[in-house]
Amino acid sequence: MSQDRHHLAGALPATGHLGRSPTWDCECCGEPWPCPPLRAIPTDRLDRSTLLPVVSYLMPTAIRDLRGRPEGPEPPEIVKRFLWFLPLRDAEARAIALRMRCLRRC
Repeated sequence: MSQDRHHLAGALPATGHLGRSPTWDCECCGEPWPCPPLRAIPTDRLDRSTLLPVVSYLMPTAIRDLRGRPEGPEPPEIVKRFLWFLPLRDAEARAIALRMRCLRRC
């Protein structure tokens, strides 16, 4: 996971706001990750070509960790949360969540 964190940190502007499994809360501010300070960064300052593969790699673990909690979010909600920088419709988030579950099992 530390290598993933290194890649994630490299994909984000220098903020120190990184999430950690299994709670997926921000190490810096304690808010659910991606946290408000990170979401406040203008999307044109994000390196999407680096961020997207790293976040996509982390999502199956986040889905596993978060959906098992009482009152936990459903997988499409987790997808929208982690891909905050993309304007996803509900149907798109559901399709991505289904694919993430398949990847985890395969």
